Amino acid sequence: MWHIFQFPLCPFSRKVRLLMAEKGIAYELQTARPWEGEDRLFAMNPAGRTPVVREAERNIVLSDSRAICEYFEETVERNPQISGTVQQRAEIRRLIAMFDENFFNDVSGPLLHERMKKRLVLRQSPDAKILRESMKLAHDYLDYIDYLIDNRPWLAGSTMTLADLAAAAQISVADYLGGLDWSSHEQARGWYLVMKSRPSFRPLLSERMEVIQPPSHYAEVDA
Repeated sequence: MWHIFQFPLCPFSRKVRLLMAEKGIAYELQTARPWEGEDRLFAMNPAGRTPVVREAERNIVLSDSRAICEYFEETVERNPQISGTVQQRAEIRRLIAMFDENFFNDVSGPLLHERMKKRLVLRQSPDAKILRESMKLAHDYLDYIDYLIDNRPWLAGSTMTLADLAAAAQISVADYLGGLDWSSHEQARGWYLVMKSRPSFRPLLSERMEVIQPPSHYAEVDA
């Protein structure tokens, strides 16, 4: 049995969980709080970040969400999430990198710092200027998703891939933290509702982060 060390609003843990669920890989969750400097977490991942996945029976420990996802892509054949031609696989990986890096740095990362870490760890108020800038940048990313869905059934092409899972994982955290305005993004909203309705996504929608509650529409698959 695989164990995933994560916390509920870690977008990279969410990506790994979505991939494992789509591929039918059973797992159990273990809570880890990187901001507390847990020795257990640093022992498994010297970078001190989530997610970490472990299978004790075979003494396998994996860290870094992209490395973890590539591992399962290479070892579990069913329901591949990085497939197609060389060019198609390159496009999938390009979009994964964009959401893992750019979207996280611009949107979900600042939202997590301002609305979670400052509240739970630093006991400070969020910076309204940073929140406004993150929400403005989120609008640009949703515009880009609108464009992609205007031209493709899914973000990277004709089928759902790890690009969709990576994007939806980041977006779900930003949505939980009230950082998205869906009002002028019908294509992106429609794509995200399809993602939310998948069985792999439903456990994420039911989780809550201590005293931080999401907007009323967060868990609804038709809103």
